[in-house]
Amino acid sequence: MEGPPVALFDSLKAAKPFFLLAGPNVIESEEHVLKMAKHIKGITTKLGIPLVFKSSFDKANRTSSKSFRGPGLEEGLKILEKVKATYDLPVVTDVHESHQCEAVGRVADIIQIPAFLCRQTDLLVAAAKTGKIINIKKGQFCAPSVMANSAEKIRLAGNPNVMVCERGTMFGYNDLIVDPRNLEWLREANCPVVADITHALQQPAGRKLDGGGVASGGLRELIPCIARTSVAVGVDGIFMEVHDDPLNAPCDGPTQWPLRNLEELLEELLAIAQVTKGKEPFKIDLTPFQE
Repeated sequence: MEGPPVALFDSLKAAKPFFLLAGPNVIESEEHVLKMAKHIKGITTKLGIPLVFKSSFDKANRTSSKSFRGPGLEEGLKILEKVKATYDLPVVTDVHESHQCEAVGRVADIIQIPAFLCRQTDLLVAAAKTGKIINIKKGQFCAPSVMANSAEKIRLAGNPNVMVCERGTMFGYNDLIVDPRNLEWLREANCPVVADITHALQQPAGRKLDGGGVASGGLRELIPCIARTSVAVGVDGIFMEVHDDPLNAPCDGPTQWPLRNLEELLEELLAIAQVTKGKEPFKIDLTPFQE
């Protein structure tokens, strides 16, 4: 497939030391998304990091039916289109159903497959047929080896522009862990590997609400830990959700990184990337040691 998706995919694969997918979890309003895009682009341009702006038009898998989901497909795509036009940024957003892919593909440069849906063949094929780059999040319930099959479903549908994303593994009922070995093993999918350093620290349905019910919690203070580890291992891209007021974010507030701390964290990650050799396999010599 020729055209812009190929050019963007090639530029992301060539990004040194990594590219960034970042933005607020969900579209709250046009004004808020444009504000976030402006500030995040300003930081990444200053630091020389390729940016793809991220926000969701619909959070279909919220813990509660009462939770904020976003503006919906039609309005959400209009807002993302405005981000592209205003700030000359590529955008990534997620789909949950096959029928959404065609419309999303007319706007998004990268279509993201949510972790819960990473094995859904019809959804993967529908997304692939748009010709856009497909970012598949590894299911919290999946071994990394599963993602080689998911990536191959995209390729067999005629689209070579695919990448896979680590976002944690279930550890009991209300917690996730990040196994750094997965960042290596995901390379067996033969495509760029992305680390989601924010969702990976969710505590699904782990926060009790006043008046009953539960919501997802998170360990925001450990985001730098997972980010440092991921960059040291040598991932190709970092995915992170960023908010200017995380304590009042309507969705996934506990795992959104504060905008005011974004530049500081990215500067540290760039410094780590300058000294790590994580992108290259370590050459282990097993010949007998001689005095």
